[in-house]
Amino acid sequence: MDDRKLTPKEVRKLIREEKITGQTSGLCPGYAQANLLILPKDQAYDFLLFTQRNPRSCPILEVTDMGSRQLHYLAQDADVARDFPKYRVYRKGEMVGEYTSIDRFWQDNFVSFLIGCSFSFEAGLLEADVPVRQIEEHKNVPMYKTNIPCTPAGIFHGNMVVSMRPMTGEQAVKAACITGEMPKVHGAPVHIGDPSQIGIRDLQKPDFGEAVTVKEGELPVFWPCGVTPQNVVMEVKPELAITHAPGHMFISDIKNAALKY
Repeated sequence: MDDRKLTPKEVRKLIREEKITGQTSGLCPGYAQANLLILPKDQAYDFLLFTQRNPRSCPILEVTDMGSRQLHYLAQDADVARDFPKYRVYRKGEMVGEYTSIDRFWQDNFVSFLIGCSFSFEAGLLEADVPVRQIEEHKNVPMYKTNIPCTPAGIFHGNMVVSMRPMTGEQAVKAACITGEMPKVHGAPVHIGDPSQIGIRDLQKPDFGEAVTVKEGELPVFWPCGVTPQNVVMEVKPELAITHAPGHMFISDIKNAALKY
């Protein structure tokens, strides 16, 4: 079975059945994907304010009602606790495990934040003949911690995480135009070129995901990344937080075109 030709609903069913547990880049082209952060209600307002002050790295697609595992906008049949291929559970900033379901951890005071994902603009890049290297190499996108500070809000503070895709200068201009039309999934690149300028020492040693080939004549192009909340969680150390595993996204029923201006 070619997972890339399935509908979002079919893919979510396979994820819920734990038949798909890998990263989701390239699945269901044309449909928006989403990152996740789940927090107890007591921290939810501060994080909502954090997303409002940092819309490039944390563009909100949907926020659930307290205690609800259902969504109203991104999909009608969703289960937030089972429809991501892999989750990470953090206690006081330390990851205590990765899981294919978070049924056992669910609390009635949880609020879930679904955050825009750069995987959503990759179909547009491919249509414009801009390479997406991690899809070509069947890898998870490389993601890096940076020295770019986020705007603090309440208890939340920390630096931005970026995803990287290598391409030529001409392709980078085209990519910036395409992604700039999609601010709800991070928008245009935040940096192009020398990674040391944003605090990245070695492109072959990403903090999340997997390294990809950067060919001669190509530039690294960096976008704000929805893994930023995980970096913030590790910095702030709340009592409990649950996220997606980097690259293991929720696949929605919303077309990417609906997330343009």
